[in-house]
Amino acid sequence: MKIAFIGSHGVGKTTLCYDLAARLKRQDRAVDLVAEVARSSPLPINRDTTLSAQAWILHTQIAREIAAEAQNDIVICDRSVLDNYAYLVHQAGRQSGYDAMVRDWVATYDGLFKVPITAAPSFDGKRDVSEVFQHDIDAVIDTLARDLGVHCHLLDPAGRDGRVDDVLRTSGLPLHPPQIDLFPRPGDDA
Repeated sequence: MKIAFIGSHGVGKTTLCYDLAARLKRQDRAVDLVAEVARSSPLPINRDTTLSAQAWILHTQIAREIAAEAQNDIVICDRSVLDNYAYLVHQAGRQSGYDAMVRDWVATYDGLFKVPITAAPSFDGKRDVSEVFQHDIDAVIDTLARDLGVHCHLLDPAGRDGRVDDVLRTSGLPLHPPQIDLFPRPGDDA
């Protein structure tokens, strides 16, 4: 199973990834997390990005997802090809080859969960802090999802504390680890 959190920068995707991974690890699941690829890019990101930089990010995202899926039952992605592509589209416009690649690759996710903007981005050493840029990227993501026929589950802007439960329920995963029945009921075979 592969789950991705999508959305603009500074909305809490990384925190959700780690919270979800921790919950699944407590259920003894083999989980891997594909960290946000842009942070390791040797090329410019944010508003200074280039077509080459975003191509590197898209291809690296796919490669890391393939590697993670080969060794784990559940893969959680801090971004997907869809929102990575949104940064390319914002900078260089739609590219027919990438449209096709992204449309095909998003079908490999078992769940895409869009994290809404609830606050301005804060600077963390990499993240762009422009609210206009943050909202522009969010709008491009929505447009791409609509145009490419991508279904995303929109997480509740007001329900930040219940988001992990929402993702687990929507994905058909248990909310809690199974309990060991220490006291068998009468009639159960011991």
